[in-house]
Amino acid sequence: MKTIVDTATNTSKYLVADDYSVVVSAEHTEMGDPSNLDLIIGDLNSNNSTVIEGVTTPDDWYGCKYSCAADGTWTAVVGWVDPRIEVAA
Repeated sequence: MKTIVDTATNTSKYLVADDYSVVVSAEHTEMGDPSNLDLIIGDLNSNNSTVIEGVTTPDDWYGCKYSCAADGTWTAVVGWVDPRIEVAA
């Protein structure tokens, strides 16, 4: 697997297979077949993100729940709140 890490927050934002195309440019990040893209990430580019390949992902991975070091080491983000769980007001 590979992850796209937001270097401003040091969090893993996206997770895809190693053979899935991810192209990071100065303007944005393109994901999928270049002739028919699946996604363009407008807020992540070569100035504020990095792609780390060959990682073994935590079983409970979720976007922004973990940081990932260049060597593939995962660390849980302290204070992360699962956005799928509704919090009572």
